[in-house]
Amino acid sequence: DSVLAYHAITDTWIEAGTLPKELGPDPASDPAAGTWPPVTTTTTWWRDRLVVPSGEIRPGVRTARVLAGTPITPEPSFGAINYAVLLVYLASLVAMGFYFSKREKSTQDFFLGGKRVPWWAAGISIFGTQLSAITFLALPAKTYATDWLYFIQNLGILAIAPIVVWAYLPFFRRLDVTTAYEYLEMRFSLAVRLFGAFSFIVFQLARMGIVLLLPALALAAVTGMDVRLCIVAMGALCTLYTVLGGIEAVIWTDVIQVVVLFGGAIIAVVVAIGGVDGGLGSVFAVATENDKLALAHFSWDWTGPALCVILLGALFNNLVPYTSDQAVVQRYLTTRDQKRAASAIWAGAWLSLPASILFFGVGTVLFAFYRQYPERLDALAPTDQIFAWFIVNELPVGISGLLIAGVFAAAMSSLDSSMNSIAAVVTNDLHRRFHPDHDERHYLRLARWTTLVLGVAGTGAALMMSYFGFQSLWDQFLGYIGLLGGTMAGLFALGIFSRSASTVGAGVGAAAAIAALVYVKTQTHLSVLLYAAVGMGVCFVVGYFASLLWPDGRKDLRGLTLRPVRRYQ
Repeated sequence: DSVLAYHAITDTWIEAGTLPKELGPDPASDPAAGTWPPVTTTTTWWRDRLVVPSGEIRPGVRTARVLAGTPITPEPSFGAINYAVLLVYLASLVAMGFYFSKREKSTQDFFLGGKRVPWWAAGISIFGTQLSAITFLALPAKTYATDWLYFIQNLGILAIAPIVVWAYLPFFRRLDVTTAYEYLEMRFSLAVRLFGAFSFIVFQLARMGIVLLLPALALAAVTGMDVRLCIVAMGALCTLYTVLGGIEAVIWTDVIQVVVLFGGAIIAVVVAIGGVDGGLGSVFAVATENDKLALAHFSWDWTGPALCVILLGALFNNLVPYTSDQAVVQRYLTTRDQKRAASAIWAGAWLSLPASILFFGVGTVLFAFYRQYPERLDALAPTDQIFAWFIVNELPVGISGLLIAGVFAAAMSSLDSSMNSIAAVVTNDLHRRFHPDHDERHYLRLARWTTLVLGVAGTGAALMMSYFGFQSLWDQFLGYIGLLGGTMAGLFALGIFSRSASTVGAGVGAAAAIAALVYVKTQTHLSVLLYAAVGMGVCFVVGYFASLLWPDGRKDLRGLTLRPVRRYQ
């Protein structure tokens, strides 16, 4: 009569309960009497219940009774102390918004922090912008379920940082732009600038609901909070401090978030290793025995995580945000000068090394921990909740509250970056570009109102997905919109590295890249890690040769291409 549960990842069994057993008269003489566990049968899901479709209670003896049950998930308990820590943490973020609001007198203050942000804070914020709550929960979950194959991809920023500092940063700094897409008009035309601006806006709008919903689902599952309350709390608080404090509030909350997530992950690793019999040595032994430390698959399979795919993905998937994403480029412009901006880029890049070791290590340690203590794990819980489950159930009270607060903040950090950067694009690339005669107070009001509307829209999108459940459709839409990232990075590369690139060539290259990516996505099994490489490569190559056919003629390109290289502050 035992109910056993099998966990496929840790390869462990636990006794999850017992079947009902009410012994009455022998069923052979009275089949309707008593309840007996059935034999020689299987189980199946039917109408949201687990059914044991047989009335046979011993060989040759059958009854008309079919048993069915619903698995009971352990009721999470977050506790008063953890809630208190969470509330204090979130309140401190809002207080930062009020503090920085006193310094926001112009759009340069609101979008660029008056160029007074320390390089180290800008660097941590660049890193934190890429470290969403989804990433923080998903990286350990991925390593827990598989191995370290994607570790190299996370270090791609170290390879492309010199390229960004040498070839891209000087343009954004010396041209004194607020958004990256202003460069596209200077280099090509207004149409190319608007294409870049609208591509960025649509992608970020599509992304905002997801970055709120997915962490909210995980947090609700392990803490017992209502998922919609999580969404509204994160959306409302994030909108409030971003509207008030602008990019400075965004950057400094990023700094706090990164410190909390790093510290919490370190504590989680220490607690998990301390809970494993044999400590760190046992963790390595279990991980090695189960092939959890593999770093590479040596093959030429372009559809899976082979080493060649990982290496190309590491380069191009990091080039896209660091060269064409306003949410990242905007951080380059918040420091006093180019030298400090370069230091910020390097700081963000070097942070990726300990962060990758730490977050991948969390997944490996969790595997060893739950392989030794399978009874502490909900065998039916989704794998992507494993780290959040450990935080709530295994970490000391207060520490778990602080780390869950950090996950809240990471989700809010992704949202606030999107809101502030979209507001910058709307204000500068769309409104100021066509209405340049207003005073700064007008543009600052527009920036704040745009931020408020965006916060409401992102929160509303997440709530709609939680109510109506079209998350998979939204993910698919986001996947198609995300194809524009490689195309945009290709346009920036074409403009900076080629003096021959023309406006028509840029348009033809962008169209060819989008068509190629749609074909690759719908008609091939090429790994998604290569989409950025395809987009950048096709846009650059086709755009270059199309420019030779349709040149711009005489055009002053001084300061707009990589040649000649001059140093600017």
